[in-house]
Amino acid sequence: MSEDQPADSTEQEWAPAGIDTSLAHSARMYDWWLGGKTNFAADRALGEMFMQAIPSIRSMARKNRSFMHRVTRYLAGEAGIRQFLDIGAGIPTQPNLHETAQRVAPESRVVYVDNDPIVLVHARALMVGTEQGAIEYLDADLREPEKLLAAGEVARTLDLSKQVGLMLIAILMLLRDDEDPWGKVRALMDAVPSGSYLAVTHPTQDFDAPAMAAVVAAASQGNLTLVPRTKAEVTRFFGDWELVEPGVVPVMAWRPDGPPPVDPTAAYYWAGLARKP
Repeated sequence: MSEDQPADSTEQEWAPAGIDTSLAHSARMYDWWLGGKTNFAADRALGEMFMQAIPSIRSMARKNRSFMHRVTRYLAGEAGIRQFLDIGAGIPTQPNLHETAQRVAPESRVVYVDNDPIVLVHARALMVGTEQGAIEYLDADLREPEKLLAAGEVARTLDLSKQVGLMLIAILMLLRDDEDPWGKVRALMDAVPSGSYLAVTHPTQDFDAPAMAAVVAAASQGNLTLVPRTKAEVTRFFGDWELVEPGVVPVMAWRPDGPPPVDPTAAYYWAGLARKP
């Protein structure tokens, strides 16, 4: 499918029944930015509007995904985490989180969560774990954390009495303040034992307020919620958990694989990792 292919009957044919492909979805727009093919004209149109406001937004998406791999390697390696709950997993893009974790520890177990049925269709078709580990996919919403945690897919795959890596990568901006995203995250944090970790990335207006305001306006035109947050607001998600060095920093500055970036604020995300005492 080409990037300029219109939303027509062909797109509707391969979409799961009941999915309105004329409405943009954040996971499919992110997939397009990363060069994927699981997206529709509405997703690409809104993605283009975002790019007009922030021309480097595709690079920012890649930097955000690179953080996911770095933090997963840290968790599976140095921290010894063997269970991951990835909420807002998005369209599968190799390497996926479970591949990164299982390269370090083949017995790692991962539950992917998303509220877009297209994500789950492709996840089930494309993702295969190791014989020692396990992966599962759950259609659920961060807005209902108790329901999410009680799902059979979670119970079959994870042992919530043992340490878990909670992964909230570029998802919390989809919740408005009046939906109490901090309370939703706290419900997840309360459900896991001491020694568990929380990883968060979150877009921010702190580095370029006018550009981010234009993106928020574009999102509103596309009926998509997008709430950028300040460093203080992002730090609040970690509550009283112990931040892992270097703390809440620009996403490119969190334990980079190579030399420190010349301008770590070139990707408009805050990122951090914290451990439950």
